[in-house]
Amino acid sequence: MSYPNQNPTYNYTAPPPPGPTYGGPPQPGPYPAYEYNQPPPATTPYGGPPQAYGGPSAPPYKPTPTQPPYGGGGYGAPTFPAGTDPNLIACFQMADRDGSGFIDDKELQTTLSSYNQSFTIRTVHLLMYNFTNTNATKIGPREFTSVFYSLQNWRSIFERFDRDRSGKIDASELREALLSLGFSVSPGVLDLLISKFDKSGGMNKAIEYGNFIECCITVKGLTEKFKEKDTSYTGSASFTYEAFMLTVLPFLIA
Repeated sequence: MSYPNQNPTYNYTAPPPPGPTYGGPPQPGPYPAYEYNQPPPATTPYGGPPQAYGGPSAPPYKPTPTQPPYGGGGYGAPTFPAGTDPNLIACFQMADRDGSGFIDDKELQTTLSSYNQSFTIRTVHLLMYNFTNTNATKIGPREFTSVFYSLQNWRSIFERFDRDRSGKIDASELREALLSLGFSVSPGVLDLLISKFDKSGGMNKAIEYGNFIECCITVKGLTEKFKEKDTSYTGSASFTYEAFMLTVLPFLIA
């Protein structure tokens, strides 16, 4: 598949403080999306030294000095991060037909499909929730850029572990893929993920790319919500009933 030139320094989430490993021993860290079949840098899953969590992080947010911000140019107008690929900007502007500086879920789904990334509307909603942390129905340039580069990273990881080029990854490959993103899950959780995201209802014991993305978003999002409560990085946290429901429900009803 073809993508615009990506920004190799693009990092979306902030690195976590050092701490013990969640659910498993130290493992190799995330793979850069642009270095296919290259060995990963040494790092550990969530709870270890700082690393990326499931996607690249955004460069400092500021309008480019050579042109007014896209979407009107006024105070608070939506803008792209400095150095964003012009092809990516053009792609967003094509989807933003009313020139408001925002695109909705259907427009995002159509735009991603133009890059041979066909996702269900549920997956699109999860992407939007993951990168806005709200139930917003529209996203702006910054969120769109984060979505696009994270998908590039996840696509690269999926292809890395789909060693037989079947278009699917099995349980052991999924475990390795999640470890490369910094998430160490137990065998019980791994079985649940395969059962949930296997289109065959668990018969194939493997998941395809679109469901892999939904799986990554779910694991990444729930882990980050848990880490907000686990301030000491001990692997345990306390939730009120309300907080628990607000944490889990967005991933169930997207």
